[in-house]
Amino acid sequence: QVQLVESGGGLAQAGGSLRLSCLASGRTFSSYTMNWFRQPPGKEREFVASIIWNGGTFYADSVKGRFTISRDNAKNTVYLQMNTLKPEDTAVYYCAALYKSIVPYYDDLDLYDYWGQGTQVTVSS
Repeated sequence: QVQLVESGGGLAQAGGSLRLSCLASGRTFSSYTMNWFRQPPGKEREFVASIIWNGGTFYADSVKGRFTISRDNAKNTVYLQMNTLKPEDTAVYYCAALYKSIVPYYDDLDLYDYWGQGTQVTVSS
């Protein structure tokens, strides 16, 4: 069993930055492909960024060039550095885990092995 706990959300101004963290329990973190998703108010959850267990990264077009996903396997943590924030980045951000997946992400959220509880990010204009 793996538990994921997000942190680092909060309020930021447009153009500002935030860094989200997702701490995973368990001893096999390095074997998981880790994703960040977000759910804006009144909308469906959407893919943001992925870091595959072998280090490859993949981003949604809406965040490419502004957000950076990284991982520290020694700390069982995946990060999402968010720069040049926009009001439309306002959402609850979730991390999710896929065991040994070489596929960056899935649209079917039921395919994920584990989800965090989410952290709120609010960007003011």
